[in-house]
Amino acid sequence: MIPKVFISYSHDSITHKKWVLDLATRMRNNGIDSIIDQWELKPGDDLPHFMETHLADSDKIIMICSENYVNKANTGSGGVGYEKMIITSNLLQNIDQNKVIPIIRQSDTQLLPTFLKSKLYINFSKDIDFEFSFDELIRTIHDSPLYKKPPVGNNPFKIIDDSSVRKAHDGVLEIMELIVDQFNNTTNNFIYYADLWRNFNGSRILLDILLDQITSLNYIRRDADNDIVLLEKGKIFALNNNLV
Repeated sequence: MIPKVFISYSHDSITHKKWVLDLATRMRNNGIDSIIDQWELKPGDDLPHFMETHLADSDKIIMICSENYVNKANTGSGGVGYEKMIITSNLLQNIDQNKVIPIIRQSDTQLLPTFLKSKLYINFSKDIDFEFSFDELIRTIHDSPLYKKPPVGNNPFKIIDDSSVRKAHDGVLEIMELIVDQFNNTTNNFIYYADLWRNFNGSRILLDILLDQITSLNYIRRDADNDIVLLEKGKIFALNNNLV
């Protein structure tokens, strides 16, 4: 879904209006339906209706806080004051607390309107940092943060569940019992993988997983043909677990 964003600003100067227009255009080029009066309104249109409609149905509201904008919002004057009244009134009493995104566009200050004091802002004051600030803005609107919280790992000090340990041990024990049994019934120094699989009561995938685990314990060695050689440590395991 394309996010719809209403841009609120004060008409400080031709230069400032051009900056806002360029920002809105850039946003539209990055998948955001940005709404500004310069595109939407013409002489004779109802300004209050335009404000009320788009403030209510937009997904986000960007407030470009120049020094003049902050002063108008705090004194309740002009269109900025009217927009502030709408946002803080019952018309938008169910507004999402994260719907308003303040943008700082000032020379030597970083002021916010009083009713936005608690909100984090994005600073667009320095043109040299525009790309970084713009990236943060569109990521916020698209809910695509640069850094995502990683999942919480396991507690390294937590004792492993006994049932899990026992289940893994039982699997090793079952395979080792088959290996020892076949080793005792052959004159070869190795056991054919095919013979082991034939006598295993389970899937080949499970067999391979258990063999990998037993190999890592140095109970067996697997040759190039995947056949199995019982090692000294595996023979000791067999004796300790009454497999012989």
